[in-house]
Amino acid sequence: MTLRVLLADDQTLVRAGFRKLLESEPDVDVVAEAADGLEALQAAHRFRPDVVLMDIRMPRLDGLAATARLVAALPATRVVVLTTFDLDEYVFDALRAGASGFLLKDAPPEELVHALRVVAAGDALLAPSVTRRLIEEFARRPVPRADDRLRALTPREREVLVLVAGGLSNSEIAARLYLGESTVKTHLTGVLTKLDLRDRAQAVMLAYETGVVRPGG
Repeated sequence: MTLRVLLADDQTLVRAGFRKLLESEPDVDVVAEAADGLEALQAAHRFRPDVVLMDIRMPRLDGLAATARLVAALPATRVVVLTTFDLDEYVFDALRAGASGFLLKDAPPEELVHALRVVAAGDALLAPSVTRRLIEEFARRPVPRADDRLRALTPREREVLVLVAGGLSNSEIAARLYLGESTVKTHLTGVLTKLDLRDRAQAVMLAYETGVVRPGG
């Protein structure tokens, strides 16, 4: 299956570099480019890409605002936010906006391609550094908010949610709980469905927001 990608960055040379890199992969098709957030939204509606590589700092409409609008309008499209700025607020705000991944532009090429495939498969790209920043962010928020949807989770689903919030992959969760990886995926699907979440990234956010996982706990 061909992976359809939209590139959104205000620098022409950056887009050209990403296009060259991605089109060297036999299963990746760059269907469109955009120079700002508004163009990205228009192109996403027209081409319905699987993944959008979204720069944060762009004219007219920045990448965070564009991401929020895009995921609301096109829930099947995933967004990986790219930036040269390794700043905490961008990590948090990108995930809050609905991004399924966050990468720095100086990441190795193979890491970028891997990110596309992971996110397109419905997973989320949460590197340990990103998870750590989320923990630090919520450590500064002493009062978790309640969410009645959590009552619908089975004890096992809640265990899986806690481990996902800790940054563990499905295979690591399977080893920790002595389960098959397919069983973990089933439990995770149950978590996302019952909590009405898009993906793993939103699950991590909710786990910390509601106090299911407490920083340092």
